[in-house]
Amino acid sequence: MSRTVGLVLHERRDDVEGEAQSFADQLEQRGVTSIILDENTPADAIENVELAVVLGGDGTMLRAAEFTRGHRVPLLGVNYGHMGFLAELDSSSHADVIETVSSAKWIIEERMTIDVSVDYPDGTHISNWALNEVSIEKGFGSRMIETDLAVDGTGVSSFKTDAVILSTPTGSTAYNFSAGGPIVWPDVEAIVLIPIAAHALFTRPMVVGPKSRLDIRLRSDDAVLWCDGRRKIHAPEGSIISVYRGSDPVLLARVHDLPFSWRLVTKFRLPVEGWRYDQQPRANGDVRILMEH
Repeated sequence: MSRTVGLVLHERRDDVEGEAQSFADQLEQRGVTSIILDENTPADAIENVELAVVLGGDGTMLRAAEFTRGHRVPLLGVNYGHMGFLAELDSSSHADVIETVSSAKWIIEERMTIDVSVDYPDGTHISNWALNEVSIEKGFGSRMIETDLAVDGTGVSSFKTDAVILSTPTGSTAYNFSAGGPIVWPDVEAIVLIPIAAHALFTRPMVVGPKSRLDIRLRSDDAVLWCDGRRKIHAPEGSIISVYRGSDPVLLARVHDLPFSWRLVTKFRLPVEGWRYDQQPRANGDVRILMEH
C-alpha cells in the first residue's frame, strides 16, 4: 500500500526548499511519496495525506493548520523559526524526521480549537476559528472599545479596554502569556479570557469550561478581530462576538511522549533551580528529574 506525506514550507526561507527536496528524495527511497501542501492544494489531495511535515516556525504551523483542519491530518513540526513552541523537532534533526516518517512512529495529540462568530447589527454574521487565540482589538481611530461580557447567556461585566484576548490552552503560551494570562496545560480543555488595559473593577483573567460560551457586545466604537494573528474580521459598533469550543480539533504529531512541563522549561529557557534534568529523553519518553544538592 502506497504512503503519502505532505510537506508544508516556510514561505520566506529559501533554505527550507532545499531541505524539503532532500526529505522528499530520502522518503522516496523508503517507499514514501511526498507532496507540497499549501492553500491551493485540493481537498482530495489533503485527504490522502497521512501526515504533514511542517518546515518552519509557529507561524508556519498555524498556516498549515488552516488548510489541514477538518481533514484529520496530524502536523509534525520541524522548527526553522525562533521559538517553535508547537514544533516537535528542530532543524538539525533531519535523520529523526526521516526515521519517524518512514517508520510511521508518532503519537497523535488533539488540540482544542475555538470557533468565533460575529453577529452584525444589520442581521448578517460571519464565522471563523482559531488554534491559539481570537483577539478583539480597537479599530483604527478608536481610543478604546466599550464592551459588555456575558458567559453562558448571563452578563458578567462591562468595561472599556484596548483589547480582549480569548485563548485556547495551546494559545495560553502565546499572546495570552505575553499579556500576563495563565498558562494552561494542553490536556485541560478550557477557554481563557483576558482584557488588556481595561478600565473597570472586575477585569481579571477568566478561565471557563469547554462547554461555555462567551459573548462580547461592542457597545461603542469599532473593533478588529484577529484569528491566530492571521485572519482579520471587522466588527462595527453594536456587533456581538461569540466564542465557544471549536467543532474540529487540530492534530499534532509527537515523537516523544514528554511532559508539557519539559517543553515549557526548554522552550522558554526557564531558570529552574533546585532540579537538574537528564537532558536525554529515554525510549519510553520519560525524563529523569533528580533533586539538586
